[in-house]
Amino acid sequence: MKAQKVLLIIDIQNDYFQGGTNPLIGSLEASLKAKDVLTDFRNKGLPIIHIQHIANRPGASFFVSGTTGADIHESVKPVNGEPVIVKHFPNSFRDTELLTTLKSLQTSELVICGMMTHMCVDATVRAAKDFGFTCTLIGDACATKDLMVFGKTTLAEDVQTAFLSALSYFYANVIYADNFLINKRF
Repeated sequence: MKAQKVLLIIDIQNDYFQGGTNPLIGSLEASLKAKDVLTDFRNKGLPIIHIQHIANRPGASFFVSGTTGADIHESVKPVNGEPVIVKHFPNSFRDTELLTTLKSLQTSELVICGMMTHMCVDATVRAAKDFGFTCTLIGDACATKDLMVFGKTTLAEDVQTAFLSALSYFYANVIYADNFLINKRF
């Protein structure tokens, strides 16, 4: 088996959408971009791994086990044969079988979409690079939210730009979904 590219879809779950307990800015639009990339991988028969966060800490307000909010969103719902790896921490590698699964697939490159850009996507991309994977992050297939520190609010658009910029420096090739799909057709 030759080294291959794997699509990793991180935490695109119902609680991050309108009506969920932790909605993000632009989650629907990001999920539709992720769906485009997912469809491309499916059409080419390339491996896909879904990551699902299930909260296991006391007092968790979202991704609670057994709730519809914890379910993977319909736009990227796994089909038969696509593994779902459950995690309990922002880093998708921490205390999961993700690294073992990627090694068994002889993965060389990860294409990553997901939510929240500033938390689980950031932690996973950084860890993936540290494990030696080449990472392509589909920036518009990710979503985040407004954040607050020192009494000041940073708008989601600025959070998104800051985190994607930081990751693009060393950790990932950050690209738009449409550009990724166009480049992969040739």
